[in-house]
Amino acid sequence: MKIIAPEPSYARDIAEDFLNMARSYYEDAKHFRANGDMINAFAAVNYAHGWLDAGARLGLFDVGGDWKLFTLRK
Repeated sequence: MKIIAPEPSYARDIAEDFLNMARSYYEDAKHFRANGDMINAFAAVNYAHGWLDAGARLGLFDVGGDWKLFTLRK
């Protein structure tokens, strides 16, 4: 996965924000897992993926055409 929105642009800012949100939720998931809270760890990792999936759907990220992991447009 890589950001494909051009720099500088509003789309690039949004892509970087989406990526930051995904990373933050992933870090939260690791924290919850380390503390034995598997339910919140699972929820957080799914939120992280949701941010990446939304970015891929909007055309902000290149995910290599992975239709199994991401909900891509046509």
